[in-house]
Amino acid sequence: MNAISSTLNAEVSGQSGELEKFRHKINERLEELVPDTGKPAEAARHSLLAPGKRLRAILTLLAAAECGGDPFRAIDAACAIEMVHTASLIFDDLPAMDDADLRRGQSTPHVVFGDGVAILAGIGLLNGAFGVISADKELTPSQVSIVVKILSDSIGWSGLVSGQALDLVSSDQDAELTRIHDEKTGVLFEAALLSGAVIAGKLEDVEMAFREYARELGRAYQALDDILDHVADDMAAGKSTRRDGGKLTAISSHSQDDALDRAMKHLESAKAALGVKSTEQSSLIQFANHIGEHFRTIFAASMPQES
Repeated sequence: MNAISSTLNAEVSGQSGELEKFRHKINERLEELVPDTGKPAEAARHSLLAPGKRLRAILTLLAAAECGGDPFRAIDAACAIEMVHTASLIFDDLPAMDDADLRRGQSTPHVVFGDGVAILAGIGLLNGAFGVISADKELTPSQVSIVVKILSDSIGWSGLVSGQALDLVSSDQDAELTRIHDEKTGVLFEAALLSGAVIAGKLEDVEMAFREYARELGRAYQALDDILDHVADDMAAGKSTRRDGGKLTAISSHSQDDALDRAMKHLESAKAALGVKSTEQSSLIQFANHIGEHFRTIFAASMPQES
């Protein structure tokens, strides 16, 4: 466990203030976007407005800014991606999937409202996300069309749906583990980055680099999350842990230290994909460091203290 603490002790610059500003704006807008009427909407708000990291939404704003655009032109697209992510968590936690009873520090929707209402809440969030993008007056019709296609692809047969299906089937193949990480996690990171680039009018300039960054970031994040499931309790993680028994994960197919080493190499590969050497030159490089620091903090809190 000491290896975890030392390896993840990444330097994170003063970006935390910018991330908190973005998170605050995202939370304000999310509050406005989902109506407070009826049980499915109540269940959706229960999950959506719970304290969350908002990583995918923040990435959307960072990508727009990285491309020289106004990040807040992308606020509704960012919130739409967060709505999709929250819907995926609602479905992931259902008894038919991971059967988890804690998420974002509170009871999951199916525990509070029942399975049926939770499913409807997830459907409402997915549908609502596309409505938010379609109604966004900050975007041109062409931008709306492109962002809708990007988000639709991230959910569909080669995205979240496929990744979740693979996650339900036990396997011991490294190639399948990478595919699970790409399709369960990387796809929404990719959707966030590409959407921000579209809104800033720079997609063609950065598409290849952003796709590679997203894939590597997603692989790192999911590997770290697999380790978290193994070492942290529910309170430290803010969600139900130790639900991956029998599943293909970074821990089931590799040792803990090996999984951590692979995760850190993926973080470095993500940063290298941008072609920027100095951490001061790219908020996305700083964001990758932020991911490492986030998990370092949780892992450190989960370690038994040495006497």
